[in-house]
Amino acid sequence: MELPITQPDDWHLHLRDGDLLKAVVPHSASHFGRAIVMPNLKPPITTTDAAVAYRESILKALPADSKFTPLMTLYLTDTTSRDEIKLARKSGIIFAVKLYPAGATTNSQDGVTDLFGKCLPVLEEMAEQYMPLLVHGEVTDPNVDIFDREKVFIDTVLQPLIQRLPRLKIVMEHITTLDAVKFVESCKEGFVAATVTPQHLVLNRNAIFQGGLQPHNYCLPVLKRETHRQAIVSAVTSGSKRFFLGTDSAPHERRKKECPCGCAGVYNAPFALSLYAKVFEEMGALDKLEAFTSFNGADFYDLPRNKSKIKLSKTSWQVPEAFSFSFGNIIPMFAGKILEWQPALI
Repeated sequence: MELPITQPDDWHLHLRDGDLLKAVVPHSASHFGRAIVMPNLKPPITTTDAAVAYRESILKALPADSKFTPLMTLYLTDTTSRDEIKLARKSGIIFAVKLYPAGATTNSQDGVTDLFGKCLPVLEEMAEQYMPLLVHGEVTDPNVDIFDREKVFIDTVLQPLIQRLPRLKIVMEHITTLDAVKFVESCKEGFVAATVTPQHLVLNRNAIFQGGLQPHNYCLPVLKRETHRQAIVSAVTSGSKRFFLGTDSAPHERRKKECPCGCAGVYNAPFALSLYAKVFEEMGALDKLEAFTSFNGADFYDLPRNKSKIKLSKTSWQVPEAFSFSFGNIIPMFAGKILEWQPALI
């Protein structure tokens, strides 16, 4: 069985920099036409000039024959200016601004501490410039249970934000709960959407603990209850235009995952499409896979859909136990497991 679809894009991707960038970018470029590249480097990508330089380093790391296009983002801080947003829009290479609440995830220490108190003029400018805000939707209050942080963020930040700025385009990234599904579905279509990762579609929070602590299944937002996973699966396989592919593929060298204070992030870029196909097939919704992977994101960002095609073949193959590089190993999600769909460019 073969399923031809328009080449997908990845609307939430971590490529890192240096040797790690050179190691992982070919995996994404082999399947995806474009990707929204996250800006949480050290130091973060807070200016247009920095984004231009980072884009050049990505292009240099690509295989010689690659047509992969990185779509750059800026890292929102308490001091981001309206002029920087204008400059970003004029650059033609920056397509969104990322909100990391300070302390929410990897390299978020420079993130926003007071969205409404310090960033409102910038958000108003973004609405005027039609520049999407990409949101890591979790509060960082240590008094809020980690499994409730997405819901509390919706109630205390997102709901007031869309009421204050109804014309601001927002992507709630890597949603993990029924609460997020209901929120996105309640908003005006075309202004609020969500990316969904393969890990949050196929795993629940048991996967972090079964058979011992599983660091390579640890990501932020953390995996949730089975009821939440089922709600997300139902949403993405319904045919709704509000949800689209965003792998949140986040590589770390093995020693940074398997240690006393391991990093958050799941590496899934080489086989994310296989997992998405698995979910849609199990739900009897393969006819809706192409829209989720290849149409909805491009339409939300007002970008043309890709012209190229890929095919997904119903062929069993094994995920490598590790990807080995000169600097060390990256252990992927589902390491050593057998998957039943394999993507290839046509």
